[in-house]
Amino acid sequence: MILVTGGTGLIGSHLLFHLIANGNKVRSNFRTQESLDKVHKVFGYYADDPSHLIEQIDWVQADITDVGGLDSLFDGVEYVYHCAALISFDPKDFKILERTNVEGTANVVNLSLKHGVKKLCYVSTIAAIGPSIKEKEVTEENEWSEAKASVYGITKYEAELEVWRGSQEGLSIVIVNPGVVIGPGFWKSGSGSFFTYASKEKMYFIPGGTGFVTITDVIDAMTKLMDSNVHTERFILVNQNMTYEKMFRKIAPQLGVAPPTKEVSKFMLECFWRWDWVRSNVFGKRRKLSKSVAKGLYRQKKYSNEKIKSELGFTFEDMDKALAFCCDKFIEQE
Repeated sequence: MILVTGGTGLIGSHLLFHLIANGNKVRSNFRTQESLDKVHKVFGYYADDPSHLIEQIDWVQADITDVGGLDSLFDGVEYVYHCAALISFDPKDFKILERTNVEGTANVVNLSLKHGVKKLCYVSTIAAIGPSIKEKEVTEENEWSEAKASVYGITKYEAELEVWRGSQEGLSIVIVNPGVVIGPGFWKSGSGSFFTYASKEKMYFIPGGTGFVTITDVIDAMTKLMDSNVHTERFILVNQNMTYEKMFRKIAPQLGVAPPTKEVSKFMLECFWRWDWVRSNVFGKRRKLSKSVAKGLYRQKKYSNEKIKSELGFTFEDMDKALAFCCDKFIEQE
C-alpha cells in the first residue's frame, strides 16, 4: 500500500493519477468533498472515465495535524509520499503554517517509524534552499539562512529537519525541492494564477525570475527516487530558470492574448508591500505581498538541477509542450 498525503493538491492529485494508472494500491487523505471534486477535474484531463480511477483510491478523511485520527491511515502502508502542506506568505499565518507544515510533518514521520514504512518521499520547496552566493546557481548544499526567507520557506525548512530526524531514527527518506510547479487544474492559486493573470491581458509583469518545473517532471522524479536505492538525499527539481516576463511571453500567445509589457518597478514594489502591511494591520485584510517576498522579486534566482540528472540520469520534459497543454486545458474550462 502506498500512502499519499495531500492527495487533493496539485502535486498530490497528479501523483495519485500516475500511481493508480500504473496499477498501484493507493490510499490518500482528504478533508472536504469539494477537495475531491478538484481531484476529479485533474483526472479528467488525462482519462475518459476519471470516476472509475478515483474509486480505486482508498480515501480516508483525516488531517495530518490530528494525531488521534491519523494512526489508521498508516495501517498496511509500505511507502509514503508526503505532499500535504499549507502555502501562505502572510506573516500572520506563521503559527498555522508551523502547525501544518512542521507539526504535521513530524506526525507523518513518527507514524511512518511506528508502522515500519519502508521509504518516505517528502515534497519540500526551493523556498527551503539556502540563498545564492555571488549570483551563482543555487545547489542543494547552499547554507540555509532565515534572514531573507518567507514564513512559508521557514516552516518548510523546519519540516525538512523533522524528515532528517526521522532518517536518523531509521526511516529511509528522500526529499525533493521543486521550483514553481507548472500543471493544470488549480487556476486560482500557485502557478495556475499565471494563466489566469495572463488571460486577462494585464499590462504589468513582476521583475526577477525563479526556477520552474513541470508537474510531469516532479511526479517522474519522485517515483523514480522512491523506486531507486537512493536515500537520505535531497534534490532540487527545476526544469528551467526563467524570468517572469519570459514565462508570460510563453503563456499569453497560446491563450490568444498579448503578454504584459511593463515591468513593475522596485519603487512600486516597495510602496505596495508597505501599503499591503497597512491594509493588513489597520483593516484586517490578508497580506498579498510581504516584505521578504517583495525583496525576493528584485532579482533572477537560478537553481541547479545537476544533482538529479547525475544521480538518476534524469531528463526533463519540454517546457513549451507542457505550457501548451496547460493553456489548452485552461481554454477548455473558460
